[in-house]
Amino acid sequence: MTETLLSVKGLRAGYGKAEVLHGIDLQAPRGSVITVIGPNGAGKSTFLNALMGVLPAQGQIQFQGQSISALSLEERVMLGIALVPEKRELFGTMPVEDNLVLGAFRQVRLRNKLWREQLDVVYQLFPRLKERCKQLAGTLSGGERQMLAVGRALMSRPTLLMLDEPSLGLAPLVVREIFHTVENLRKTGVTILLVEQNARAALETADHGYVLEMGEVALSGPAEQLAHDPRVIDTYLGAARKKAEA
Repeated sequence: MTETLLSVKGLRAGYGKAEVLHGIDLQAPRGSVITVIGPNGAGKSTFLNALMGVLPAQGQIQFQGQSISALSLEERVMLGIALVPEKRELFGTMPVEDNLVLGAFRQVRLRNKLWREQLDVVYQLFPRLKERCKQLAGTLSGGERQMLAVGRALMSRPTLLMLDEPSLGLAPLVVREIFHTVENLRKTGVTILLVEQNARAALETADHGYVLEMGEVALSGPAEQLAHDPRVIDTYLGAARKKAEA
């Protein structure tokens, strides 16, 4: 039986008095890719920020069998949770490699003397970053900035990697490259929680999916099953998918 890495029960969160999430349940087995899809305003980013500790939340969050609901953002990072935010939050006036080194904070704190070896791992995943290691992050293309944001998160050698809209604003060719990277990351054993508006690409990549609507889980199940669900096809995959399957 596959071990549950992340277990979320009855999660409620929002901004001030405005509650955005109304009791979210989610399970992420170790080594899996879990996707959360849904329209703008459904609460997807709020969900990730609540899991990361950026926002206060109510409910149960267990990571590797331990409750982390009362832990700070820094404490969650030290446990092996990393978030790549939608806006990427890079240091644009610093070189690519300096941005990556900053991501190794957790490994330095854990006194892992081999933390620099993770740079080689990131450069193998993203050869383009190695080519541009001395280039300022702010001069990179959109796709390269996304690679850098993911690479920086990987420098901490996380057990759980959370990606917030990694394909947002990118050209179709770059989107395919990003999702190919997600598939490669799965092979390394890291568990991935993927929040996406690109429902087709997300469901093709994930093992299990959750459809979030108005702050609640409207549907959940194996990703392949959701990809053939009439409601998901009508709302998120469009008529083109219907014709392809006709």
